[in-house]
Formats: sequence, structure tokens, C-alpha cells
Amino acid sequence: MRPIPKYVSLLLLLLVVTSQAAQSQQNELYSYQDLSHLFYQKQKDSLQKAWTCPANYKDKETQKKYREIWDGRTEFFTGAIKSDNYIYDKDVYTYVYSIITEICKGNKSYLPAQPFLVLDRSPSINAYAVGNNVIAVNLGLIQFARTKEEIALTLAHELSHNILLHAENSMKKRAEWLTSSEYKQSMDEVLDSKYGRLTRLKKVFENYSFDRSRHQRYHEGDADSLAVVLLKNANIAFDPNVFLRLDTSDMLYHQPLKQPVKNYFAAYGVNIEDAWLKKRSKGLSTRTYNFQENVTLQDSLKTHPDCVDRYNKTKVAATMPVPQTPIPAIVKEKANKMLIWNMYCNMNLAPCLYRVLMAKDNGNTDPWYDFMIHNIMLELFHADNELHRFAAIGVTQKEYISKDFYELQTMLEQIPREELGKSCQQLQSAGFWSKMQAQEQGFKTLMQSIALNKESDDANKTKAAKSFTEKYTSSPYGEYADDLKKDTRK
Repeated sequence: MRPIPKYVSLLLLLLVVTSQAAQSQQNELYSYQDLSHLFYQKQKDSLQKAWTCPANYKDKETQKKYREIWDGRTEFFTGAIKSDNYIYDKDVYTYVYSIITEICKGNKSYLPAQPFLVLDRSPSINAYAVGNNVIAVNLGLIQFARTKEEIALTLAHELSHNILLHAENSMKKRAEWLTSSEYKQSMDEVLDSKYGRLTRLKKVFENYSFDRSRHQRYHEGDADSLAVVLLKNANIAFDPNVFLRLDTSDMLYHQPLKQPVKNYFAAYGVNIEDAWLKKRSKGLSTRTYNFQENVTLQDSLKTHPDCVDRYNKTKVAATMPVPQTPIPAIVKEKANKMLIWNMYCNMNLAPCLYRVLMAKDNGNTDPWYDFMIHNIMLELFHADNELHRFAAIGVTQKEYISKDFYELQTMLEQIPREELGKSCQQLQSAGFWSKMQAQEQGFKTLMQSIALNKESDDANKTKAAKSFTEKYTSSPYGEYADDLKKDTRK
């Protein structure tokens, strides 16, 4: 066998390196400039000017109340943009918006103008209509969905809310109720009564809440019906089984891990003792608990009507057979990473870490997830030093989680500070760092300076955060550094 010429070997090596770099670049998170307070600044200013409250009422009091509610909606949305509740990512946004465009092309009479879409960073499996042709899609929905058809149904449902003016009509109804003689009389009776004021007040709001929830159910049914029409007109398959899948959407953290909790840490040379996985305290709250008792959650906890009922009402309109168009892997992966990073920034460390371990269970070998395990453990150590470890964990009730999640959560609570510090040092020298890019290496240095440097005070932490943001101006991790600078100023 002839030896491979040197120039061919060099060419092959170059192709491998280029391919790896391209793949790494393709899977990168968004840039700092894609946070909504920067990316949507112009749109935010335009919306504030464009969303002028219409003069729907001759009665001054009702019109004034209506304007307050209208402006409150505007402030909610523009405030969410300013607070970076939304994010832009080219791959994820383009994919979702392409489905909206497909629906619009088939429904020009219903949707003459393209809607304004934002990606909400929430892990909740949901989407929502803001009104005024604006819809938001949660990253949690994109990560949960399996097919294009599943996302299309949710989008069509929310577009239907806007078409049917549900948000606008709801604001009108609220303004009319709060300025009605019935409401005023009820409130006067509450104020005039000597006893039972709280009970009377509850009845006033229960009557309004009941009326509102009753109409809300009608609104959801109407939106489902119109959504089926929109999908049919756009030649997108409708599968009512999506509603049954949504019925399990609250069960994410009920999923067990494929390995014992301590095995995931052993890969980094970190030892987790069994005693840390069990509650040491005594009492009724720590009695033996069977995690199989709560395999389902009450559907009333969800924001929409009963999912089984929605399935039964729409199953006659099912497309047969139903094509399954998988969501591109890069869209799912980026949505999952953005979710995990946002949960980390919001200090929900236990659910954040559990999602990382579930990604590993799915065979994901991306070293970014190793990077996040490092970040979570160092942040936990930092929180412990600041005396708010428990708050940073993001404790979840037993009824909503699996036995594995409970053990992981308990471990984060009970691992001794000294052992936690040793684990952090071990993770700082783990082998995966050789595969990380400059911005991750820089974040490692930042976390080391704020969590492991015993001499670090607020001034030094601010200096380290400022140094990171100045060096890595486009890094998404600059968001954490910004929050760190804000915290040290308090």
C-alpha cells in the first residue's frame, strides 16, 4: 500500500478542522446583540407609538379605564422586550417564521399582513397571542414539539386568537365590568359591611373570574376550530393527537434518568456520596414518598381547557394519513441550549442541571453540556458563599418531579461546602476544556474569579465581569456578566 503524500494528509487535516469549526460555529448560541432589548429596540419604539388606544366609548370613565388596560398591555410587551424575555436566533426564528408564512399564504383573507413574531425564552410549553397581530412562541414549545405539524397547530391557534380579536375584546369586557354599576355597588357593599369584608370581596371577584373563565373556554374552542381551517387552507396536516401529547407537557421532570445521579459526576472525577442524596432532617415532610403516586397532573393547572376534550371535539377534522415532518436537529438543539442558559441565568439550577443530564441521556456528546455542569456547580458554590444556596437551586415540589430529580435536588442542597469546593476545582481541570472556544474559556476564568477566589470582593467581581464583557462583546455569556455587575452595585 502506497503511503499517502504529505500534501494530501495536510489537505485532509484541513478539511477535518474546517468541518469541525463549521459545525461548532453552526451550533453556537446567539450573540449578545440578539437579546431583545437590543435586537427589538426599534420595533419596541415603533409599537409604543403605533399601539394607540382607540376611542371606543363615549362614557369618559369607561374609556379612561379601557385606555389604562390597553396601555398596560403595551407596557407589558415592551417591558418584556426591555427585560430580555425574548431572544432572536436566526436558525430557530427562521424555521418558526417559515411556518407562519406558509399559513399566511394559504389564508390571505384571514391574514392579509404578516404577523410580528417573538421567541419567548420561557421553558413553559406554550405560545400566546398578544393582540395587534403579534404572537410569541416559547422555546419550551419548540424543544417539546416533535414535528412541524405540531408547531403549526399551535401557531394557527394563536393566530386565530388575533384574527378573532380575543385580546382586544377581553380588554373591552374588563373595562366595562370595572366601570359598571353592578361592580361599583358590589364594592360599596363590601366597604359598608362591618363583618365578612374579605368573604364579600372574594365573591365579587369570583363572579368576574367565573364569567371570564367561561368565555375563555369559548375563546379557546373558537381558536381551535379556526386553527383547523387555517391549516387546511395552507395544506398543512392536522393531527388532533397533538392535544393528547400536550396533556403530558407538565410531566417533563417526571422522566427518570438512565443512570444513578452520582454516575454523571464520576465522569469528571467528582465523587458524590449516597448520603448527600437523602434528606437528613426528620419529620412528616421527609417521610418515605412514593414518586409513582403522582404520575399525572390535574389538567386544570394548565392554561387551556381540558386536552382530552379538545381532542374529542376536533378529531373528526384529522388529516388522514398524517405526514410527520421532523423539526431540524439544529433548531431543537439550539432551543434546548437557549432554554438551559436562560434557566441558569435565572438561578433555577436544579431543573437546569436536570435538563443537561437528560441531554446526555439522549446521547448528546457536545462538550457545551459539560461546560454547563461546570457553570452550575460553580454558581452553586458562589451562591453558598453569598448565603443564598437554597434560593439558587430552584427547589421543585415532590409532586412535580421524579425520584432522580429529587435526589439531584437534595444533593445540591446537602453537599458540604468543602466538598462542593473540591468538585468545582475538579471541574475546572476537566478534559472537556480543550474542546471549548475562547468565550467559554473566558467564562471559566470569570467563574473562577467570582466563585473560587477567596479574596474576591464586590469590586473585584465587577472588574472581572467588566473585563469579560469588554473582551467578548458578542458573547451571550455577557448577559450573566451584566447581571453580576448589577448585583454587586446593590
